[in-house]
Amino acid sequence: MGSKKDLGLILAIIFASSVISGSLVFFGMKLGGQGGGGDVSVDKIEQAFASFVKKQQTQQEADQQQAAIKTSEQAKNVRPVSKTEDHIRGNVDAKISVIEYSDFECPFCKRFHPTTKQIVDYYGGKVNLVYRHYPLDFHDPMATKEAEASECVAELAGNDAFWIFADLEYDNTKSGGNGLTMDQVTDFAVRAGADKAKFTACLDSGKYLAKVKADTANGNDSGISGTPGNIIINHETGEVVSVDGAQAFGTFQKAIDPMLK
Repeated sequence: MGSKKDLGLILAIIFASSVISGSLVFFGMKLGGQGGGGDVSVDKIEQAFASFVKKQQTQQEADQQQAAIKTSEQAKNVRPVSKTEDHIRGNVDAKISVIEYSDFECPFCKRFHPTTKQIVDYYGGKVNLVYRHYPLDFHDPMATKEAEASECVAELAGNDAFWIFADLEYDNTKSGGNGLTMDQVTDFAVRAGADKAKFTACLDSGKYLAKVKADTANGNDSGISGTPGNIIINHETGEVVSVDGAQAFGTFQKAIDPMLK
């Protein structure tokens, strides 16, 4: 098996070298003229080749961004944003909402969390973030308990406290998921402003389990199948698009900018 792998590696290297060499010759001909009579330096050929590669990479990135942005009838099933029932970061009267269906134990959600703040800050009141729960089965029981805990914090200490709690959750959970204990969750709740005894009583009561399940159900109805799942809605026109996964800021910018016009 080892000799076959070595042979395959050698052939791959030879093939890659041939492609690169052929590309350099091609760019030499382009710069010097098809007849080959021009005097072209190696530097110019390398610059042309680097420019070509950069253009290809830029196009590939643009294609990937566009592929992540989807328009579907199912996304229109998203529940309307409520100023009293939803957790909103930013201007509650913003024209655009990015509705994130998320899981506090999800490593991709952890990676995406700073991007959500960047979106809200960048658009200066035109775009807000709405957080909804979508705990994944394989992150339970902690994912669902943390979702319930966040609701208890919001009840006891308000919307700002909810976001303090959410930031602490994502800042401290491990990249691999399943990284927090109930002691940590309780500590975060207290640090966010909730009374410890009241928080514990609220969480033990299970009073917010139905809300967590309702968020998840609406996510399913709206085409969400993983976390973070994002639906962007223009409240003035009703236009709705979805963006799958922990995409970079540029992808959201590509989706949001046309909706603001």
